[in-house]
Amino acid sequence: MQDARELNEIVARESAFIDRIESEVGKVIVGQTYMIERILIGLLTGGHVLLEGVPGLAKTLTVRTLCEAISAKFARVQFTPDLLPADVIGTVIYNQQKGEFTSKLGPIFANLVLADEINRAPAKTQSALLEAMQDRQVTVDGTSRPLPSPFVVVATQNPVESQGTYPLPEAQLDRFLVKLTVEDPPRDVEQTIVRRHADGFDPSDLSALQAAVSPAEIAEMQAHAQSVRCDDAIIAYIVDVVRRTRDDRAIELGASPRASIALMKTAQVFAASQGRAFVTPDDVKPMFAPVLRHRVMLHPDAQLQGVTPDDRILEIVRAAPVPRMA
Repeated sequence: MQDARELNEIVARESAFIDRIESEVGKVIVGQTYMIERILIGLLTGGHVLLEGVPGLAKTLTVRTLCEAISAKFARVQFTPDLLPADVIGTVIYNQQKGEFTSKLGPIFANLVLADEINRAPAKTQSALLEAMQDRQVTVDGTSRPLPSPFVVVATQNPVESQGTYPLPEAQLDRFLVKLTVEDPPRDVEQTIVRRHADGFDPSDLSALQAAVSPAEIAEMQAHAQSVRCDDAIIAYIVDVVRRTRDDRAIELGASPRASIALMKTAQVFAASQGRAFVTPDDVKPMFAPVLRHRVMLHPDAQLQGVTPDDRILEIVRAAPVPRMA
């Protein structure tokens, strides 16, 4: 068991690690601090992230910039109705010159995979991606190949447009660690963005970025995040809130124990990012909505009344007793 001094040193390194990445990403991305921080939490827990927001909010640019900052292999897949599973995971092709079949690996073999507009692909292609996310390996022509480490999928979807889309089923949404709602930037931030473009900023040119960390350091930080202490009182608080989603009258389908595990892991990383070697209720509270909003299904009556998953989660969290920390 690690002593307090060693644990504090680990947490200090993890906090500085996150600060370095955010500083480098900030050279390109103005605002969107909430989105960047939550994607980093997903990265350091090894979980996948679903981004929901209208076009033009720098979702794709943020992921590209983050990948440059961590010196990782990046792949972008534009999901379309005619996209096949082989276009994502790879296939086997016949080489006429050699007279043999060879494997052609798909874009899924990257550290950070951007699945753009994931709800535009048919269910079979979505399933191929989500299976790889869960198993962290891909089977092509009977041969299983492990995906690189770290491996994180960031998927985007447009909440407004519904024509030509295939909504992800609840069971598949559960594969994502967090779902983030990306909002429009404040007025002053938007003015800064436009000013930078007027001064010649080119979002396609990321050559000025430097690698703040390496993939090996990310793997090390992922292991260190599990060292952050999570007391029984905090675990009981997490389980209590998750179980309340199953008993809420407005919710038809509540969150599963997978949500409880996700809350604990994200709270550990959040605590480390704040320089703490232990989890407090204030580390858990910011993660309730991102972790739970895509894991609960409202009753049709509640939806007709304009109730949202975030509304119910907020009420449940308010009603749950908060543990006192020594």
